[in-house]
Amino acid sequence: MILILTSPDDVHADAAEAELGRRGATWVRFDPADVPSRASLTVCVDDGRVTRTLVRHADPDTGSPRVVDLDAVTAVWFRRPGTPVAPAHLDDPYATFVVEESRQFVGDVWETLDVPALPAPRPVVLRAQQKVRQLQLAVRLGFDVPATVVGNDPDAVLDLFGRTGGTLITKQVGLSAVGDELMRYTEPVSHRDLVHVDGVRHCPFIAQARVPKRVELRVTVVGDRVFTAAVDSQRSNHARHDWRRQDERNTPWSTYDLPEEVAARCVALTRLLGLRYGALDMIVTPDDRYVYIEINPSGQYLWVEEETGLPITAAVVDLLTEAAATPGAAS
Repeated sequence: MILILTSPDDVHADAAEAELGRRGATWVRFDPADVPSRASLTVCVDDGRVTRTLVRHADPDTGSPRVVDLDAVTAVWFRRPGTPVAPAHLDDPYATFVVEESRQFVGDVWETLDVPALPAPRPVVLRAQQKVRQLQLAVRLGFDVPATVVGNDPDAVLDLFGRTGGTLITKQVGLSAVGDELMRYTEPVSHRDLVHVDGVRHCPFIAQARVPKRVELRVTVVGDRVFTAAVDSQRSNHARHDWRRQDERNTPWSTYDLPEEVAARCVALTRLLGLRYGALDMIVTPDDRYVYIEINPSGQYLWVEEETGLPITAAVVDLLTEAAATPGAAS
């Protein structure tokens, strides 16, 4: 049985479940945010045995409680699991206490599932998200990496600005977002911005040399398979510095033939980070250099599949079902 940990509105999981159904596979979808309000999770140790049981208070399909024997899980997909939510009748500080205790307990239980995990066990995923470590490994593997400064030293940023002739971009270090206003996209730095450079010391961020773009690539690695899509982001003023602001009508995605040595390097980076899955962002320059930007261990892919026809969902399901069919093949 495959355990899919994600939110109820996850369309990626919807697509994967449809594929699993076509193959006659067995799976359970669960959102950890349901603990403790809408589900019970129990671990028992007795007579030298450890048993783990999940009880949904109301099954989404039947409306009745459903008992899931977690000892029957053969593979787990950490897609987009939510954070536990406290019962509605609790106020702080009790609600915060319940959430934190539940979060630690739920994470602990998943770690006891000695089965293959996609993209990897949660501690591995959290470590793989660290941007400085990603950059270190990318350099080690021979990727072309832009000149970069990470931290909160204004002088280091000024030095890089000078060395790049003022062609600099900035972006956030992590995945933090507090509403749309504090979700940072990649932005160019102007000479006028240098008036505020002293503010850098108040929060670490990433500054990189701006890379000239012919096209931008989304490289999705699933196991040993590589799926590459390209977008001509320079056709849109909105997407010029960050393709996430793409104008879909003017910047469609298409399949891209990635050179074998670059594809192999992408697989190698994914493996070095301990992952079975990774979504890499790269730039192809006008002089055909392949420049590494970053890798996301849980990056979205369904929109790539829908726009290009690349069979990424099928590859994800292949990986899950193969893992489930291989006893003892824990990640």
